[in-house]
Amino acid sequence: MTLKFVVMSDLHLVPEGAVSMTLDTAARLEQAVETVNARYADADFCILAGDLADLGQAEAYRRLQQIVAKLAIPVHITLGNHDNRPVYLDVFGAHHATETGNVDKVIDAKGYRVILLDSSEPGRVAGVLTEGQISWLRARLAEVMDRPVIVVLHHNANALHINADSIRMLEPDAFIEALKTHSDIRQVIAGHVHLTSTAIYRGLPFTTLAGGHYSVSFNVDQPGAPFKRLTGPGQMAVVIGTEDRTTVLFEDFIDGNSVIDIAAD
Repeated sequence: MTLKFVVMSDLHLVPEGAVSMTLDTAARLEQAVETVNARYADADFCILAGDLADLGQAEAYRRLQQIVAKLAIPVHITLGNHDNRPVYLDVFGAHHATETGNVDKVIDAKGYRVILLDSSEPGRVAGVLTEGQISWLRARLAEVMDRPVIVVLHHNANALHINADSIRMLEPDAFIEALKTHSDIRQVIAGHVHLTSTAIYRGLPFTTLAGGHYSVSFNVDQPGAPFKRLTGPGQMAVVIGTEDRTTVLFEDFIDGNSVIDIAAD
């Protein structure tokens, strides 16, 4: 039995007629949806990992509803720092918040538990999980000590040695300690930083995807150096989970490359 799901992040939708950082983010999301329907319609579900709306506007969330309704697979959602939780819940429904008050969720599928965490806090760019969320996470992990777990949230907890380290989850200790109560955390997947990375941090596997908005260049261990915003790639992650391995692949649904149209040797 194989689990397959798609993760999108950093959609940054705006009201109709507007753009974000010169990009038509709705058109980019439409292209992502077309890619999923063409290539991953057999996936179990799709996760939207925050920064759904650029400015947290109701019109942007309604636009999101219209576009993701075209997906051929179920959709699960959590929030990022660009989102407005009360506005999101007003558009999508109050039932999307758990007892934590945040947009957290558990998905049990094909021998895995996938946990979504809402790491956003109003007025704050960096990520945070409340004490209530940490307690909720510990309880959800304790329920499934017999199966592997994947965690998806917006903010990365691990430093990447780049300028964006100032806006990661700056107080990750309680989160890490909660994760370490479980012996089989397969992946912790985030967006937020608009680039692709993998890491082992305190013995746990962390991944970021570039997401659907602009991507960035970066300067390693030069936090004061300027970075460039790039038009692409537009990127989603494809996660494959079996009993003995978990793999994260990256699908660039927008790129600048041409197909080499010759027969293989």
